Amino acid sequence: MMLEPKIIKTNDQYRAYLAEVDRLAADDPPSGTPDGDRLELLAKLVQDYEKGRFPFRRPDPIEAIRFRMEEQGLRQKDLAPLLGGRNRASEVLAGKRPLTISAVRALSDALDIPAELLIREPAPARYVRVRTLRGRSRALAATPNKRRRTA
Repeated sequence: MMLEPKIIKTNDQYRAYLAEVDRLAADDPPSGTPDGDRLELLAKLVQDYEKGRFPFRRPDPIEAIRFRMEEQGLRQKDLAPLLGGRNRASEVLAGKRPLTISAVRALSDALDIPAELLIREPAPARYVRVRTLRGRSRALAATPNKRRRTA
């Protein structure tokens, strides 16, 4: 079945184009041949559809570090030499201290995280106002796992 290349608008079209890309890719046609050009065009159409349909949110630097730590079975103390000590590692992972350029380089090399990702600003903490027993109001930074008291 020969599909006429068009902009993909439905899931059915997407699946058909993806199947055609797989079929052509299995033959590994040389670039510049009719099949090679067709493969390139269909792959581009599939890629464009996927970018619009399945957007990818880049993680903030702390999420990326935590993910890599979990993936490699590392603990906070394992990052201490890279970040300048246990206290600094704790502060960085809690979002209280920004990453320095030397820390970005060390983490990028040791954990294989792109430096561009580590340079981004972390997501700001969400603050929740709560009333204490004495009727005072305090701001707490709400994190997924716990709440931290802030000044």
